[in-house]
Amino acid sequence: MEILISEERIRERVAELGRQIERDYQGKPLTIVGILTGSVILLADLIRQVQLPLRVALLQASSYKGAVTDRGSLTINDAFAPEVEGRHVLLLDDIFDTGHTLAALVPKLRERGAIDVRTAVLLRKQGRQEVALEPDYVGFAIPDAFVIGYGLDYDDEYRHLPYIAVLDPNAHEAAH
Repeated sequence: MEILISEERIRERVAELGRQIERDYQGKPLTIVGILTGSVILLADLIRQVQLPLRVALLQASSYKGAVTDRGSLTINDAFAPEVEGRHVLLLDDIFDTGHTLAALVPKLRERGAIDVRTAVLLRKQGRQEVALEPDYVGFAIPDAFVIGYGLDYDDEYRHLPYIAVLDPNAHEAAH
């Protein structure tokens, strides 16, 4: 495993993003919607950096299941659909890869009455985008590699790591 982004650098960048979000949403009714499960660690760290009244909601959506590294069809659990009518929404995800997840969720939140919907991601993978949407807030641009840690997983493992690392799935398979 190769560490791509250190715990310290993540902490610094999340604080910077928090200050930027705080400036941009001053005086506005804000709801930060974290996409489960990958954004949970980022969500917890980020909301502590934003010194504004805000609501937190979670949305369950996934294109990947189990030990796969190729995107499947997007599944959205509407049971978690947040109440966003009359609010500014910041949709938070761990990684912007092809972009299909955010591109599907932004219009759904607008349909639910959000004043506006912006997007924030910890990681933006280079060279994989398949949609026109550009994230409004990006923590780090990374190369096209399979990454784990800080909420990102491989087969539901490694989310707990405090840094971002590149994982060779073949090495993982050999260890199990």
